[in-house]
Amino acid sequence: MIIPAIMSPIINPVAIEIIGIKIHWYAIAYILGIYIGWFYISSLIKNKNHNKINISLDKVEDLILWIVMGIIIGGRLGYVMFYNIDYYSNYPLDAFKIWQGGMSFHGGLLGIVLSCAIYSHIKSFSLLTLTDLIAAAAPIGLFFGRIANFINGELYGNETSLLWGVIFPHTDMIPRHPTQLYEALLEGVILFLILKISINKYSSLEYPGLISSLFLIYYSIFRILIEFFRMPDNHIGYLIGPLTTGMLLSIPMLIAGTYLYIKITKIKVIQ
Repeated sequence: MIIPAIMSPIINPVAIEIIGIKIHWYAIAYILGIYIGWFYISSLIKNKNHNKINISLDKVEDLILWIVMGIIIGGRLGYVMFYNIDYYSNYPLDAFKIWQGGMSFHGGLLGIVLSCAIYSHIKSFSLLTLTDLIAAAAPIGLFFGRIANFINGELYGNETSLLWGVIFPHTDMIPRHPTQLYEALLEGVILFLILKISINKYSSLEYPGLISSLFLIYYSIFRILIEFFRMPDNHIGYLIGPLTTGMLLSIPMLIAGTYLYIKITKIKVIQ
């Protein structure tokens, strides 16, 4: 039986090459995510409806550098530790070869939280207020990142007979779930709208930690759901039954987000 499927476009992962210098689509996705995310954060700070967040734009003007450092260092270390510790323990210098690929969202998240903790201490304002701003904009970066994954033909899903199954030319030519696009939709578009509606309807940025908690909760739910359709890494496979590394790393996020949400909403009710 022939299963109808969509052929993934063959796109060179290198978007631009000038005098031997290669710029990958993945790098462009990071740049777009950070730039547009920063523009959105700036608009939230300037918005008079949220003027009680008590942060001026000039106080966070150099925050973007800290965010980039947190993403790159945390994302890389997370990948090394969570996904390929056996290889990098034998070839430790390869951990610095970021251009070869390998980044972890969960590691990047930890890197951002740590950099925000240091930055907020230096600037003397609320850590949760800062993480709320970043959480509100994070789905933008996630969206572009997952589109780049699709272009690269990586992080694809299990076999499927569904009409929207995609054949990735560099794999086994079997129709698979385009889980990169699932994540772009859920973790990018849908999550952004959920957080945006929460900010607009409840002025949530006035309650430090609320947007951060909602981000942790919904991202974890979406990620765990998509992991059921996504192929696990070949060198790791399934850890316990149907559970993958991505699922297990998302569970603590879900617990932390739920705890923070309950704590913040109790404070909100009391006020």
